[in-house]
Amino acid sequence: MLFSSLRTASFRNLLDAEIFTGAKEVFLVGENGQGKTNFLEALYFCAYASSFRTVRDSELARNFFIKNADKDFSAEVKLAQSVNDNILVKFEKGKKAIFINGKQAADRKELLSIAPTIVFCHEDMEFVSGSPERRRWFFDQTLSLYDPVYLEDLRRYRHVLKTRNTLLRDYSLQKLTGSPEAVLDALDPQFTMYGLKLMKKRETAVQDFSHLFSTLYEEVSGISGISVQYTQSWKSANEDDALSHLQQRRPADMAAGLSLSGPHRDRYVFAHNGTDFTVKASTGQKRLLALLLRAAQACRFSAMTNLNPILLLDDVLLEMDGEKRRRFISVLPAYDQAFYTFLPEEPYQRYCKEDTLVYTVKDGKVQP
Repeated sequence: MLFSSLRTASFRNLLDAEIFTGAKEVFLVGENGQGKTNFLEALYFCAYASSFRTVRDSELARNFFIKNADKDFSAEVKLAQSVNDNILVKFEKGKKAIFINGKQAADRKELLSIAPTIVFCHEDMEFVSGSPERRRWFFDQTLSLYDPVYLEDLRRYRHVLKTRNTLLRDYSLQKLTGSPEAVLDALDPQFTMYGLKLMKKRETAVQDFSHLFSTLYEEVSGISGISVQYTQSWKSANEDDALSHLQQRRPADMAAGLSLSGPHRDRYVFAHNGTDFTVKASTGQKRLLALLLRAAQACRFSAMTNLNPILLLDDVLLEMDGEKRRRFISVLPAYDQAFYTFLPEEPYQRYCKEDTLVYTVKDGKVQP
């Protein structure tokens, strides 16, 4: 799958235009703050109907910071399959709408099978140095890319968790009359059923992912033995045991006003020789961890689906020396299309192929 063109309207600082992108590699060259990352973000927005930089769609509007200005915006990609294949995501009057080949989609999960896209960006450092929640988010995304059943179970679990937490919070704030025990008795079987489904798939997936990731990290950095370790919040995979655990922890949940155990509390650790590698890793090593997490994610997706993703690589080579750049490029997964951003002083010419498209980006204008 290729994005053959991108058209934006009032998206970030990008000028309203349609840009031809019908090549296997597209390079975007420009100084910082000119719109290179915004271009990648617009592509990602079409692939997932969300941003990789913010959770608030309204922030993507060019006039977001201007009081009483029009906050509508849109991004549209045409796909190389035929002239009529396209994805359009519009944000109008505070609401988002997704159109696939001219028809409105009921759910953004319909996008996942059309143009699977993997982004390499600075924000990926959160998966290494950020909260446990950000690591869970990464591995949940990795599974959801190739397992739609996992995505559905994750959504159901989150729905039950939200209901459960609302109940517990209202009780702790004394907004409820009486005890929530009866409602919890009804919710907890669903809570454990979906939770155990998630844990089972996470445990299986992380073993294969860890082996793949360890191999990639050794090839690029020379450091062997890096692994991804997964720790479950519930120690037993038996539903009765999980229910019993919830029953025992219920007083603590009620006192805290939230669910203190479950898959939303699972942890992933990057280990080396039995210790947390990120505690002693240098900034460069952490940056490489983040980059190779994405590379492993793309490889895992291809292995499970026999499809190649589209890659969006935002300044990924900037902080590497020449040898690490060479090694990183050598382990990049197979892809249908790749978009790179570069600063003008970077030696991007050496990575160009005969059909590579090279654009300069300045003040939101993208031109050859």
